[in-house]
Amino acid sequence: MKMLLLGAASLLAATAPAYAQDTSEAEFDGPYIGASVGYSFQGNDVGETILFDRDLNGTFGDTVVTTAPANAFSPGFCNGAATSTANVGCTNDKDGITYSARLGWDFQFGNVVAGVVLEGGKTEIRDSVSGFSTTPARYTMTREIDWNAGLRARLGYVAGGRTLFYGTGGGAYAKVDHSFSTSNTANSFTGRGKNDVWGWSAGGGVEQKVGKNFSFGVEYLYTRYDDDDYTVRAGPGTAPATNPFLLGNTSGTDFRRSDNRFDHHGIKATANFRF
Repeated sequence: MKMLLLGAASLLAATAPAYAQDTSEAEFDGPYIGASVGYSFQGNDVGETILFDRDLNGTFGDTVVTTAPANAFSPGFCNGAATSTANVGCTNDKDGITYSARLGWDFQFGNVVAGVVLEGGKTEIRDSVSGFSTTPARYTMTREIDWNAGLRARLGYVAGGRTLFYGTGGGAYAKVDHSFSTSNTANSFTGRGKNDVWGWSAGGGVEQKVGKNFSFGVEYLYTRYDDDDYTVRAGPGTAPATNPFLLGNTSGTDFRRSDNRFDHHGIKATANFRF
């Protein structure tokens, strides 16, 4: 991906002088369609845990206890997907490629450019958190993006007639796939909640006009979604009444993640056709 971005930057440097003779007063005025491809990576979410609502009163933060009583999750948690029933390590969260199509419209006033851009595509990232019980057993909650979109404003400045430096920001949406896995075969587990999440994006970039109708660029974008609706209920299944998940309420115990932020940073190359 570094080679892709370096290549895009080299293309900007190589083509700008060649088309200098085509410069007009409003190179970035009007509609455009385009595409982008790049790489997205997540921040370090060390310290994330799973929260419990053991009496099903809607308030999370309860301690799940055994009949002893003792903390049933004393082995702790890790910010990744569990590799065993003991808290001896988890796989790292997955970062990956991001790609999208875009449709926009810019208005140029002298050297100032203002506009809007609508973008839709997919970001290949996965984020997990795991808990470990004294049974021993593992419990992993995972989320990944099925597809995502955004509507943002852009505001920038044109330097040298054909190079646009801009900032951008606006609303973001994602269809998120939630999943849950466990080595516990006694209890039943049911996930519920919305997979539609909303948030915002902000960043900036540079765009170089090439010829009459084409422009290429590099863009950085930070995106944050508020993912706070998905929960998993550990029900009775075949477990006895002394099961830790049933001691607070015979119907079971609800799980949810402690961190409702599903966020990532993205660096991508852009290409537009301007009408």
